[in-house]
Amino acid sequence: MSRKRCRIAVVSVLLSTSLIVPAFGRKGGSPPEAQQESIRIPGSGEVLKLYPHVHAERPEVASPFTTEDGVEVVVAFTKNKEYALVPVTVENGEPLNYRQNQWGKGRQLDVDARDFPALAGTGLHSEIELNQTKTITGRSIVQITELGRPGRSSGAGFISDDEDIISVLKGDNRLVGELGLTHRQMARPLFHVWNMILRDIELGRLARFWNSFEHVIYNGKNILLKAEGSKGWQESLFDDEILGKFQIEVSSELDRGEKAFLREKYPDLAEEQMAEFVKKLSNFHTGEMVPYYIMRYGLYEGHTAYRADPVAIALIFGLRTLEQIEAAFPGTLYNSLIMHFTRQSLPQS
Repeated sequence: MSRKRCRIAVVSVLLSTSLIVPAFGRKGGSPPEAQQESIRIPGSGEVLKLYPHVHAERPEVASPFTTEDGVEVVVAFTKNKEYALVPVTVENGEPLNYRQNQWGKGRQLDVDARDFPALAGTGLHSEIELNQTKTITGRSIVQITELGRPGRSSGAGFISDDEDIISVLKGDNRLVGELGLTHRQMARPLFHVWNMILRDIELGRLARFWNSFEHVIYNGKNILLKAEGSKGWQESLFDDEILGKFQIEVSSELDRGEKAFLREKYPDLAEEQMAEFVKKLSNFHTGEMVPYYIMRYGLYEGHTAYRADPVAIALIFGLRTLEQIEAAFPGTLYNSLIMHFTRQSLPQS
């Protein structure tokens, strides 16, 4: 389901088979690791070539891992049944601005410290600060909430009709806090996925659909990734430089033991509810705006088609096991995934 771009002059039409032509080396510039062809593996000192080079056997490295030079790398399995070491460093790079055909990484490390000092300092919001927030980036929360609902600045919406921007920030902040994680930690794997896509754009390998890899290996899990782009773009809620052009699907199947664990813990769920439960834990549809939103504002989007739920991120990318997640939400995990973040539904802090 794609957003309806209803506030921009450019008409959003899905790309044909023509390639997206980025401006690497011109207006946008390449990410710092773009010119790097190989890396030295920490500990062993072995030198291995980076993607687009591929390896017949899986390199004996963790995924993700960081080199001594600070390059973040993931191991991906290609459509041709080979392995690739893809550089995906989360960093502030050259501009990412579709209006100007600029395809750098943009400001991936920025946090909105002016509006949210606690978020910048600790990686989590202070609810006292959220309760006092009247504007974000100079735009009123009333206007942001109105623009964020379905059918306003986006057909799908950034929040649901019964949510507002502050209630959504609070709700997800509580989820992430209960998981013992921070918004920075949650944004990192999504940035890694987006930086994989940017790497293929840099190499001129992206057409309408991004399908270079069968899966990426992440914290011992095989994660399926799909993406497609559009000619238009989605404007940001926050009057900032963040734009959206891509639809991204992320999924990782629960294993037999995890499914049995859910049936044991939630025996009263009907079959249809259990299927919904499993899907919400193991799959989400989102876009490249979301990791920037998570890092900068702690926003995962509300309960819309583009929501990247923190619980799903934690499980899919192996940040937490299902048992650890259930322990954080004992007996309430299903409701935590489906409950909208309205002011009425959130207990007062």
